This record gives sequence, C-alpha cells and structure tokens, in this order.
Amino acid sequence: MTQRHPATPFWSTASFGDSPDTTPAELSGLSEHFTSCKSLHGRWFTLQCLAEATDRFIAGRLVTTLVVAAFLIGVTSLVV
Repeated sequence: MTQRHPATPFWSTASFGDSPDTTPAELSGLSEHFTSCKSLHGRWFTLQCLAEATDRFIAGRLVTTLVVAAFLIGVTSLVV
C-alpha cells in the first residue's frame, strides 16, 4: 500500500537563517516605489477608487440592489 504524505510547503525564506527584519535600504526602496506608483495614478485615481468601492458595495448586496433598482424603475414608469 502506498502512503500519501500531506503536501508540505516548498518555499524558502529570503532571510536564509538571518533575522527576517527589513533593512533601512529595503524600506527606502519601498518608499520610493510607493511614491512613484502614487504619482502614476493621476487625477482620475480618486474616481477609480470610488467606482471600485461602489462596485464592491453593490456586489455584496446584489439582490437588494436589484430590488431597489426595480422599485425605482417601476415608480418612474408610473410617474412619467
């Protein structure tokens, strides 16, 4: 009978036995990266974030959103 061993992780750490703390050079490089990424977003970044937040809100409440939309369409069709 063949025994199956549970899957073990096949990764290695980047610390290679040293302390896993970040160095000041790594933190500086990360800060520069964030600064350059932030400047690339441009003026539409805030609108994009708002659209993504709205999408997440609607996706989490899909049925309620459809009921409210159907209600608003029904009321609008009765008024007009």
